[in-house]
Amino acid sequence: MDLAHLRALELRAQQISFLPRQPARSVLNGRHASRLRGRGLNFEELRNYMPADDIRTIDWKVTARTGTPHVRVYTEERDRPTLIVVDQRMSMFFGSALNMKSVTAAECATLAAFRIFDQGDRVGGIVFGDDTLAEIRPARSRKSLTEFLTALAEANGMLRADAPPVTSMPMNRVLESVARIAPRNHLVLIFSDFDEVDDTTRRLITGLSRHNDLVVGLVSDPYSDEVPPDTRIVVSDGELQAEINTGDRSVHGRLKEMASGRLADILDWQRQLGVPVMPLSAAEDSVTQMRRLMGLPRRRR
Repeated sequence: MDLAHLRALELRAQQISFLPRQPARSVLNGRHASRLRGRGLNFEELRNYMPADDIRTIDWKVTARTGTPHVRVYTEERDRPTLIVVDQRMSMFFGSALNMKSVTAAECATLAAFRIFDQGDRVGGIVFGDDTLAEIRPARSRKSLTEFLTALAEANGMLRADAPPVTSMPMNRVLESVARIAPRNHLVLIFSDFDEVDDTTRRLITGLSRHNDLVVGLVSDPYSDEVPPDTRIVVSDGELQAEINTGDRSVHGRLKEMASGRLADILDWQRQLGVPVMPLSAAEDSVTQMRRLMGLPRRRR
């Protein structure tokens, strides 16, 4: 996947809305999901009360001091910073149907970046691989958006079957970088398979969601989720390889339990932590499922 592929998604990004007010069917407005804060309000001025003004905007202290009714006028913030975090580690280099998980994560992140930029908000991101991490601080500029897309295309291009084995970058290190760049009042989108999580991960996710609007895009593949039975699978780390026989009921059961248990734990963040979780499949078109998860109707042809 190259930069041209990502840029081709710009027109399709216009089909998706990331505005704070979500439709009732949206995963962002779920029963256990936190409400997105959206843009804040900036104080503009104090002025005399007019008959059409909302009485809730009356500043009673100024009114009492001057003897005439005054209201406080606010304007909506024109933009807010958004940080898009994209996992391009080797665990994402897997796909059994349409895409690699790494491609689905990159496409969904690109769709989000274009759409948010078009709304006038600042866009930045963190793109990380097994031993690389690129940080682009949020800015309202085409240059910043291009830097993010370039870093994403380069990280995706580094994934290949004959890549030398390296120690994978811990998700917790990435989340610490997110907390440093987005201390508060950011929209943070994370696209990953969350291959390795622990109690520290939960603590960091909780901290991020407490001070920001956090949305998790959980990327998975149906083959690894379900682990088909009666199949011989050869796995390798680039140097050593092993054959796994899922025809063995005990082996199949352990693999299935491990895969389903990990996904269930992360999906449960929505209930336990109030963090919206969008399940994304590498076996489905990115735009189609993003529209469905955002609760938007299909486009008419």
